[in-house]
Amino acid sequence: MIKTLVRFWIVTAAAIFNTSCSFAQEYQSGIEWQEPPVVTPGKTNADPPSDATILFDGKDLSKWENGENWKVKDGVAIVGHGDIKTKESFGDCQLHIEWSAPNPPKGHSQGRGNSGVFLQDHYELQVLDSYHDKTYFDGQASAIYKQTPPFVNAMRPPGEWNTYDIVWNAPKFKEDGSLESPAYITVLHNGALTLNHFAVKGATPFTQAPKYEQHGKLPIHLQDHGNPVRYRNIWIREIKEPVGKRVREPYYHDHQTGKDTPVEKKSTS
Repeated sequence: MIKTLVRFWIVTAAAIFNTSCSFAQEYQSGIEWQEPPVVTPGKTNADPPSDATILFDGKDLSKWENGENWKVKDGVAIVGHGDIKTKESFGDCQLHIEWSAPNPPKGHSQGRGNSGVFLQDHYELQVLDSYHDKTYFDGQASAIYKQTPPFVNAMRPPGEWNTYDIVWNAPKFKEDGSLESPAYITVLHNGALTLNHFAVKGATPFTQAPKYEQHGKLPIHLQDHGNPVRYRNIWIREIKEPVGKRVREPYYHDHQTGKDTPVEKKSTS
């Protein structure tokens, strides 16, 4: 019995040693990263993190141009006369916005609970009462207007609250004004992924084909389409890439010998 236990521990120790040896070589990127800033999350995923800019907290629309022409009642903003636009401009961002279609519903297709969330003033993520009511698919809720339908129709019934969680990567332009890279958008509608890093084809006007024109940061804007859509709990976070600097080329570090080997010179034998 004792010999069996001794043999077991010898085999186990050898296995552990061999396993640790197999991880003696470690890849190193050669980039020295700055520590990411600490952000305190909201109490729920709907609540703004500590670094968010609050665009509407239920009290007033003072952060929006033309906000005085929309009604604020019981913590919600109700579409009034004319579009509203943020006084501040944004580029790459994470946007959280909640909206509710009128109840009882009125109208059909594009005449039913129609509004829109415009990223950088030009690119519309459709707001529409698409609950058990069809329209053209690239014009229903969570579509990029006239460019792509959503993956799924995740609408809640009229009167209930819908949530858009949006990740927006702004378009990039060259010095001569030509497009370097398109805008990309990812959307979760009520927790369901409806757009996944979709390459936006350009601005989304009703009367023209999509195209890009050079611009920088621009406002978020909400559309008045003649329907009393309600909005609440709107906040935004600017996306800032991690900061680092290359201090050397990528390499492998051998923890047994202490030697470094450049990645491109590593033997494949």
